[in-house]
Amino acid sequence: MHIIKIDPRALKDNPDDARKSKSTPQGDALLAATIKAVGIIQPPVVSPEADGGNGFIIQAGHRRARGAIAAELKEIEVIVTDAAADGGAMRSMVENIAREPLNPVDQWRAIERLVALGWTEDGIAAALSLSVRQIKKLRLLANVLRAMLDQMAKGDMPDERQLRTIAAASIADQKEVWKAHKPKKNETTSWWSVANGLSKTRMYARDASFDDDLAQAYGISWVEDLFAPADEDSRYTTDVEAFLGAQQEWMTNNLPKNGLITESNNWGQPELPKKAERVYGKPKKSDHTALYLDREGKVQSVVYRMPEPKPAEDKGGEGGVVAPAQRPDVTQKGQDMIGDFRTDALHEALSHAPIEDDTLMALLVVAFAGQNVRVDTGSGNSSSFRSQIASHAAALVDETGNLAFDTETLRAAVRSVLIEVLSCRRNMSNSGIVSRIAGAVVGADSFLPNMGTEDFLLCLSRQALEAACADTSVLPRNKVRETRAALVEHFQEKRFVHGSALFAPDANELADWKAHNEFTEDECAEDADGSVDEAEESDIDPDPSPKVSEKPPNRGSFPFRMHITPPASSGGVFVFTQ
Repeated sequence: MHIIKIDPRALKDNPDDARKSKSTPQGDALLAATIKAVGIIQPPVVSPEADGGNGFIIQAGHRRARGAIAAELKEIEVIVTDAAADGGAMRSMVENIAREPLNPVDQWRAIERLVALGWTEDGIAAALSLSVRQIKKLRLLANVLRAMLDQMAKGDMPDERQLRTIAAASIADQKEVWKAHKPKKNETTSWWSVANGLSKTRMYARDASFDDDLAQAYGISWVEDLFAPADEDSRYTTDVEAFLGAQQEWMTNNLPKNGLITESNNWGQPELPKKAERVYGKPKKSDHTALYLDREGKVQSVVYRMPEPKPAEDKGGEGGVVAPAQRPDVTQKGQDMIGDFRTDALHEALSHAPIEDDTLMALLVVAFAGQNVRVDTGSGNSSSFRSQIASHAAALVDETGNLAFDTETLRAAVRSVLIEVLSCRRNMSNSGIVSRIAGAVVGADSFLPNMGTEDFLLCLSRQALEAACADTSVLPRNKVRETRAALVEHFQEKRFVHGSALFAPDANELADWKAHNEFTEDECAEDADGSVDEAEESDIDPDPSPKVSEKPPNRGSFPFRMHITPPASSGGVFVFTQ
């Protein structure tokens, strides 16, 4: 065995080489780039021709030889050895199978070693045929706690989002969180818990209305998110107070005439002046504009209209006495809060509650009957609905247009679509009674938050507050505010859910909905005959909600029925049976 220098173009391929399929162009380009930058680290192994020729047959290193040619090297070192009895077939097999790529931690350590030796990030990227951005990603591991790195080196790696969160945190914070979530021996790490414990609110530059001068005045230093897509502005800051301060000053400097700056409530909606009405259509000259910051810190604007003064009315009724209007148990603001509570609880239940596959199928059918869903026939689908669920649908289709997914992916997609569609909020996104049905089915009542807070109890009447005292040790006070304060203190340790927030729909409302949407005998007969009459203009149902049948036409393809039996008092029972 000896080493010689030879022109790589003079080497001949081994017909017994195990690798018959061509490598990828990207892999060949990477190899050529590394050879051009640092040369061939491990010389190819060759043997003299067996038939008496003066050439050399490659035993190991075919790709290295081709990479040297691509790198335009005139000579390379090769190791000359005797040919094996099998022509090198086993040697070629072992070389291509018994190998393992470097894990990210080892890659980072190798890069840090190169940097210590004087290599620049640009030079390393060129030598490895990688982008500088990828090198920077790997170097983020320098900000990771040593104990976490040791765990990652064992092959227990977080995903990119989790690694980003971990690397952005201080070492002190990492030590504290790792102490709480360090895995036991022979167990894997719950990186989600680690990242969640280290997560900080990020305010992105793309959401900023202020310019660089104002950012500098508030001491905002942007940090680039290296894991975000390269074609978007991924700069961010964790200095939330400074970001919001700069946004506030921008709103002050750019406030429209007769406009105002307002706050957003707990649900991200602007707090408008009393009796003001939000304008959704074309504004009038007399309308006003309010600026506010939403939950993400973005500057938003809203147009509102103040009511015109009404002429004085005669308040004298029969006997000159006007009966005071009775306050409802729950105010309109309280109903809005309940809508948000229900929606969040429903989405939480759909994300985490155990749901059988047949129940998921039924819920998907029920969701399409929501009053916020429009599905036209043919190519007339609603673009807004399509845009919401398209990403989940795309995850189930491969590059050739075929369905390609496993069961878990499908379950996750169905849950995600249900979350996108179903809503209990009192706006245009409200799904109506079907969201209440879905919430009762998945047990969303248990995900409702504690409503025994000052904000919510302010929305209850005296009668409703006294009713809330019924099952507690709190006695009603003479003054409403004293009763409310006592309930707030009581419910600090206990959970309170107002009866009107429970998901089970009203029995009469449910009966009306079913009666309106069930198939009639005539419709079933038409389906059986396979003939459908042309709909006349007078026959068009003004309600565009899809019809949901308790008995599907084809029992064989949908082998279960949904029985809905809500009690008259509270709570509903929803049972799926075969």
